Order: sequence, then structure tokens, then C-alpha cells
Amino acid sequence: MNQNHIKVNKQQIRALIPHSGTMCLLDGVLGWDDETIECISETHHDGTNPLRRDDRLSSVHALEYGAQAAAIHGGLRAQAAGGVAPPGYLAAIRDAALNIPYIDDVGGPLHVRARRLYGESVNTVYECEVSADGKVLVSGRVTIMLRK
Repeated sequence: MNQNHIKVNKQQIRALIPHSGTMCLLDGVLGWDDETIECISETHHDGTNPLRRDDRLSSVHALEYGAQAAAIHGGLRAQAAGGVAPPGYLAAIRDAALNIPYIDDVGGPLHVRARRLYGESVNTVYECEVSADGKVLVSGRVTIMLRK
């Protein structure tokens, strides 16, 4: 990835995506370019994470982390072009590989990578990967569609 863009903090993320409060799962953007974004998060350790069920955070929820990375990427791309990305929604998940059952017991930060495979503006497909300590925990493709 050509990381020629500035890093983005949590406050800036909240301005780019419609997720608010604890539903904003990503803590920062480490780098991004026109095709790819790399984010970081420690929210899987947060006991108030809204995705928790029975005090656990299933690995399937890591795909929401990937979808939020894709949304941030769309927002940053629109901002770089002088505009604002319209709101979208997670329409589909495909080819999900869940390599662990839960992500709440992963010790370090989650590294979330999303790569735009095709599409422009909101209607896009991204390949997502969530890893920690150099190990891929979850991967899959997410489809983001325009919210009408």
C-alpha cells in the first residue's frame, strides 16, 4: 500500500461514518490509498461493545470491523475528491473464513485491512481481513450498497 495519506484518529472517523458511540468500532487509520485502508482497534476488549452477546464477541463480528473500514475508506476517498460519501449499508458478506471462535480474548490490537475490489462511491465490494500478532483471524468480502 502506498501510504501517502495522513493518519486518521477516532474523532475524524466519527465524522466520516454514520456509526456513533460505542458502535464506532475502529480507533484509527494507519494508512490508506485509493484501493486499500489499514485500521487499528482495541474495542474488542471493551465490555460495553454493542456486538457482545453473553459477554463474548464472536469472530463473525470482525466482519463488521471490516465493513466499517470499507465505510471509512469510502468517506476518505470522497473527501479527497472534495465531496462527502452518501450513507451505505452492509448488504452482503461472502467467503467468510472465521479462523477463531471469538475475538474478545485476542490480546493485542486488531489490524483491520479492507481492499476495494470493484465499485465506485457507495456501491462497492471489499475484501476484508482482521488480524492480530501477524495471524489472520477473520477474512471475507463485504458488499456495501447505497442506503435509499
